Amino acid sequence: MESNLHRGTRERHERLLTLIQSGHTSVHVLAKEFGVSSSTVRRDLARLNETGAITRTYGGATFGMPFRERDLRERLTVEVQAKAAIGRVAAKLVPDRGIIFVDAGSTCGQLAEHLTGRAGLTVLTRGMEIAAQLAGSAELELVIIGGGVARKSHGLVGPLAELALQRYMVDVAFLGVDALDPVNGVGEPTLSEAYVKEQAALRARKVVVLADATKLTRGTMPAWAPLPHGWTLITNERDQTVLDRYRSCGVEVINTLSD
Repeated sequence: MESNLHRGTRERHERLLTLIQSGHTSVHVLAKEFGVSSSTVRRDLARLNETGAITRTYGGATFGMPFRERDLRERLTVEVQAKAAIGRVAAKLVPDRGIIFVDAGSTCGQLAEHLTGRAGLTVLTRGMEIAAQLAGSAELELVIIGGGVARKSHGLVGPLAELALQRYMVDVAFLGVDALDPVNGVGEPTLSEAYVKEQAALRARKVVVLADATKLTRGTMPAWAPLPHGWTLITNERDQTVLDRYRSCGVEVINTLSD
């Protein structure tokens, strides 16, 4: 949603999203719920459709747009500056010594840029490119969890990945996402990717999610991984109404724009 919207409009949009997600999809029902005209609801739905938060249908809306998973090469060209800033801020949460998990993906790749030369640190990763980035750093210990390769993300998944994670307890797990929700957690295109992220979160003393603003209003996702209470979000989202949804659910929000 656009940050320059009137506060009342932003709040109505947030309530609309909540109602649509719960199954209230008719323009007439939504208008009655808010005590406004059907034309006002249609304008609101049109704006939410433009942001990708919903999909307009005849007489109403559905929550989210059909998701198209980008391959890693394409992801590396999207929101590059935002991801670089998120990676830079995330690096400040890396302990001087200990064990961290670094997820696959382009944003976590930006974090990896700041890990070379970190003596006393063990890095677990399921990202093939991230492992290649860090393989030449003799100072840190690098562990690649095994498994099958997810074709789009180049992340490792499956029973071998889960088995490796069960052998470790990590100080911080840094997770990338395709979508994010303060209640549902991490949204992923496949159950196998969602599950391995869930396992990483369960084995971590602290969970940090790296998500640029486009991930916070993205639509429906096939699979979701719940996150433990008290996780941290690093993002470049400007809209405080969006961020307040996370804060109200006990999420610590770190905004790169105020860093």
